[in-house]
Amino acid sequence: MKTLQRCLALLAVLAGATAQAADLRVSAAASLGDAFREIADNYQREQPGTRVLLNLGASGALLQQLAKGAPVDVFASADQESMQRAVRLGLASAPRDFAGNRLVLAVPADSELALARFEDLQGDGVRRIAIGDPDSVPAGRYARQALQAAGLWQLLQSKLVKTRNVRQALSYLARGEVDAALVYQTDVLSMPGRVHSRLQVPLATMIRYPIAVTADSDATAEAARFVAYVLSADGQAVLGRHGFRAP
Repeated sequence: MKTLQRCLALLAVLAGATAQAADLRVSAAASLGDAFREIADNYQREQPGTRVLLNLGASGALLQQLAKGAPVDVFASADQESMQRAVRLGLASAPRDFAGNRLVLAVPADSELALARFEDLQGDGVRRIAIGDPDSVPAGRYARQALQAAGLWQLLQSKLVKTRNVRQALSYLARGEVDAALVYQTDVLSMPGRVHSRLQVPLATMIRYPIAVTADSDATAEAARFVAYVLSADGQAVLGRHGFRAP
């Protein structure tokens, strides 16, 4: 009986270790939240025993976590800059582009502001404009580039409300706490009836999202399978339903 009990205890320990080993830790840009939650659910159904643990945030903040040793198996950023920094630091390799997006000027659904041109942001009716913090949020960097190209960056400084990620900017907009926001088209689509896109923001480069297995992953085979799933027809279909463009 004691031998049987010891065997059962050992099996329980091994089962716990197996379950822990099957955890896949994915750090992804905040704008991917809705799409990646669906992708994670689908992947877990296809890979029984694997649990996808999503960590969502600004790409720059996720990169800092990775650089400080946070346990991450897959890194998906909203910009090329964050991913290339990860590659240069030896934190990831062989990234693949898996999605594209657009930056838009959005307003609350009940807004009566006439914003037909980017320059209209200078009007008295626009008091607060939410953007991601350019120091850590890719959407904020894209917004800064566009405003600088239009000669508006310095002129609008007193109106800018910098947020910790693009979804926070969207939340401020939906609650009417700001008059406008520079967010992704996919963010607007995630809140139908609450926010509207007024115009697409012109950018010098396309917005492309890269994904990679991290260098210190202890589940590289599973991480590679997840990346392959994101790039597959099924993964791309989910991204398309959430408004993302093909890479």
